[in-house]
Amino acid sequence: MDVSSRAVLPGARWRLPSGDADRRGSDDARHAGERVRIVGGKFAGRDLTSPNDFRVRPTAEHVRAAWLDMLAADLPRARVLDLFAGTGALGLEAISRGAQSADFVELRPASLHALRANVAALRLRDRTRIFKRDALPFAAALGPDSYDIAFVDPPYESRMLDRVIDSWHGSRFARVLAVEHAQTHELPRGTKRLTFDETSVTIYRS
Repeated sequence: MDVSSRAVLPGARWRLPSGDADRRGSDDARHAGERVRIVGGKFAGRDLTSPNDFRVRPTAEHVRAAWLDMLAADLPRARVLDLFAGTGALGLEAISRGAQSADFVELRPASLHALRANVAALRLRDRTRIFKRDALPFAAALGPDSYDIAFVDPPYESRMLDRVIDSWHGSRFARVLAVEHAQTHELPRGTKRLTFDETSVTIYRS
């Protein structure tokens, strides 16, 4: 059974299917040009442009599928924020599954180019906004309930994630904060956590 179709429980742990790259592996396992596509919803199967930048680490499809499945009840007509957006896969997947709109925050030129191309290809300009900003001050400046769901996928094992979580605890800028992180990255306890070998997704609710 595909992991995305399984029930998600707090603290659940799944092993990566044989052949999947370790999320902390070599540049070859995370290289630009790796295929990225929408997994579920209206745009399921649509390919996304990926930036020509080895530092960009796309979330594995089965991880993203399980992540969005965890939030299925929150997605309809949700206002979504995608911090450290990269290709925009999380926010675009959310719209595909019923979210009303998505705002993307990204600073790297190659990622911004890919993100704009993906928004255009899916004809979602009227439901999206792209901010060329540093994600940390952007999050810190938000007021309470600015969004329904905020996705956070910063550089792996970066302490920038801790700072975004601190900002969220201070203002509750989203009803749901959903973060991806290394399994070894110690974070405050959330409502739910799903672990795939080296990678975890933690959900916080206000």
